[in-house]
Amino acid sequence: MQFKSQIVVLGAKASKGEFNGRPFDSTTVYYQADLQDGENFAGQVGAEIKWGTSFNFEKIKNQKYPFMADVVMEQVSNGKTTVTIIKELTAVAQK
Repeated sequence: MQFKSQIVVLGAKASKGEFNGRPFDSTTVYYQADLQDGENFAGQVGAEIKWGTSFNFEKIKNQKYPFMADVVMEQVSNGKTTVTIIKELTAVAQK
């Protein structure tokens, strides 16, 4: 299931290499998220979400952080757990 949203991107990190003979290649985007409602919760936190390979990091590494972005996200599952990933991310022009 895909859906569109707008997020505040706080930072990003590329990871590429090999660990124990297995290759890895990903981009992690850190974004602003609201804490859940509750008596012991208040404010916002930085959360993380995956965005494909390290190639995507190159698209946003020179942005001025934090920045607003339009995103297309998708919920995917392996049959046991469900995660949300970014399919597309486009920085919103600053005014």
